[in-house]
Amino acid sequence: MKQLGIAVLSLLSAVAWGQSPPTIATAVDSEISLVEREVVGAAEAMPEDKFNFSPESLHIPGADYKGVRTFAWEVKHVAASSYFLWSPLTGDEIPKACRTEEGLEKLKTKAEIVQLLKDSFTLGHKAAATLTAQNAAETVGAGKSARLYLATFGAAHALDHYGQMVEYLRMNGIVPPASRTKPD
Repeated sequence: MKQLGIAVLSLLSAVAWGQSPPTIATAVDSEISLVEREVVGAAEAMPEDKFNFSPESLHIPGADYKGVRTFAWEVKHVAASSYFLWSPLTGDEIPKACRTEEGLEKLKTKAEIVQLLKDSFTLGHKAAATLTAQNAAETVGAGKSARLYLATFGAAHALDHYGQMVEYLRMNGIVPPASRTKPD
């Protein structure tokens, strides 16, 4: 209910200031921007020498971290999944590196992996721009999912893994950028 109130206030404010009211495309794009800021910020915050960190390496008694993804794999997974979710909306080809686990394994450096992540969010913005009131419920892709679902699930999925990334940062004594206090 609170979100609805905020949306209504935003719409009234836009109209009062002579701005165009938000569209489905701009609303989804705003959500993607928020998620991009959080996820890319977290990826950039992890030092290169800890990019392959997994809590399995901590050997915490009673904890079962055997086989969990490394931080780098979390980032790769978000990027690759985003391509699979957003490319049906844009018609863009999924990069070779994202098509198989072997392809993702070839990405070794933090710079390569973060660039793939950033590029996936560029595609997300392009996907959001395709949305209209007329086509939002139209089904696309192999799974025949609604366009609006694919666009918003890309953001939701990335946020799910952002939570994992935050835990990994904290386990390494790093405060995630979104949690850092802002200077006055």
